[in-house]
Amino acid sequence: MTLHKPALRPGAVAGTVWAMALGLALAIGQAVPVEARAAPESFADLADRISPSVVNITTTTTVAAPVDGGPIVPEGSPFEDFFREFGNPNAPRGPRRSNALGSGFVISEDGYIVTNNHVIEGADEISIEFFSGATLDAELVGTDPKTDIALLKVESETPLPFVNFGNSDVMRVGDWVMAMGNPLGQGFSVSAGIVSARNRELSGTYDDFIQTDAAINRGNSGGPLFNMDGEVIGVNTAILSPNGGSIGIGFSMASNVVSKVVGQLKEFGETRRGWLGVRIQDVTPDVAEAMGLADAKGALVTDVPDGPAKDGGMLSGDVITSFDGAEVADTRELVRRVGDADVGKAVRVIVLRDGKSQTLLVTLGRRELAEGEPVPASVESTEPVEQDVLGMTLGVLTDDIRSQMNLPADSEGLLISEIDETSEAFGKGLRAGDLITEAGQQKIASIADFEARIDEAKEAGRKSLLLLIRRDGDPRFVALSVE
Repeated sequence: MTLHKPALRPGAVAGTVWAMALGLALAIGQAVPVEARAAPESFADLADRISPSVVNITTTTTVAAPVDGGPIVPEGSPFEDFFREFGNPNAPRGPRRSNALGSGFVISEDGYIVTNNHVIEGADEISIEFFSGATLDAELVGTDPKTDIALLKVESETPLPFVNFGNSDVMRVGDWVMAMGNPLGQGFSVSAGIVSARNRELSGTYDDFIQTDAAINRGNSGGPLFNMDGEVIGVNTAILSPNGGSIGIGFSMASNVVSKVVGQLKEFGETRRGWLGVRIQDVTPDVAEAMGLADAKGALVTDVPDGPAKDGGMLSGDVITSFDGAEVADTRELVRRVGDADVGKAVRVIVLRDGKSQTLLVTLGRRELAEGEPVPASVESTEPVEQDVLGMTLGVLTDDIRSQMNLPADSEGLLISEIDETSEAFGKGLRAGDLITEAGQQKIASIADFEARIDEAKEAGRKSLLLLIRRDGDPRFVALSVE
């Protein structure tokens, strides 16, 4: 089984894919009489009411030309090595345009639209198609890759139909839901199902996914998941599938996470999450026993570097049991609560220390600044499509390139599109088509990352930089001079 982010990129496998193993557990107990609520007689009235707020999104992106524009030859053919080595000299070398499709929904009459970050990531142009058939160009307001949410804005001469966020926390397993969007590029479509599970975590720190069996396919990314009151309780983001199609296991980011992110993007054009400044781990039963704790819950502090927690008197070995008036069950819950808290807020944190409870007052910092993360801007990226570095023309991976090279959809790195044959890199065996995945034993995803590793090596007084190169899936290390 693989996990797909179901944006649709014609001619390519789209969306990030994560390999996951999901366990199934059956709990058997005594039957308890319950009163089942009847299924809706029809979803038609609800669909009529909220369809005008759902949009189709088309993006246009400039991507580098394929490294090898030669003919496709069968695997194992005696000509395979020839074309891999020499390519097609007549193939176009310039950049080209690529389109992607996704979904979204309008949240205000003045034109704010929510979608997934992976739907619009790297886009040069974003076009919005409304249920009426009208189209408008959209501007990017801000993005949050951690929750895969993006906020767009269109300018309309008339007020737009919109929908409100509902309270995802009140949704129960078994409640009816309805998904809307642009599956497989077929246009506006509706599917219905139930909430299959709650609080699913896939890969992100702030994940809070609603699992549903409502049909979600490629192109549904960014579309809304509605409750029966027509409120958005989730943003359709990923599916679990062996082939990329719906098998009834879809994931929607909970609206109570999305609404907070959208509020910050709308106000600041970026996220501003609280930061406590500790390293933590879960309290397991054996840890609880060794520490003499009655229950295996809370977050065990393993390190307190300089920051808000240290300033507030927190120590390594403390067990955080309460944060800002709410109990802490585990590290995941603490991270989410801290992230949701306002930057600069003074919060009360209760810890267990030497078997006794203590209350600390901690003024939260900002996570994005503390971690040195690049804050998504509301302006277009200045990252170049390609750039010459150390005798190599390097380009950032796109979904189309990953597909052409048969790379996993979550692959990151820089692709060597051309190389100077007089360069040291060529002399050490690097070739066009090689993928640089690490520099200085750190993963790289952009040209800026690569240049930063070069600067770090120079500042440290090193004469060379160690690169991890992958060719046809095989890795090897190469050291290049940075002097």
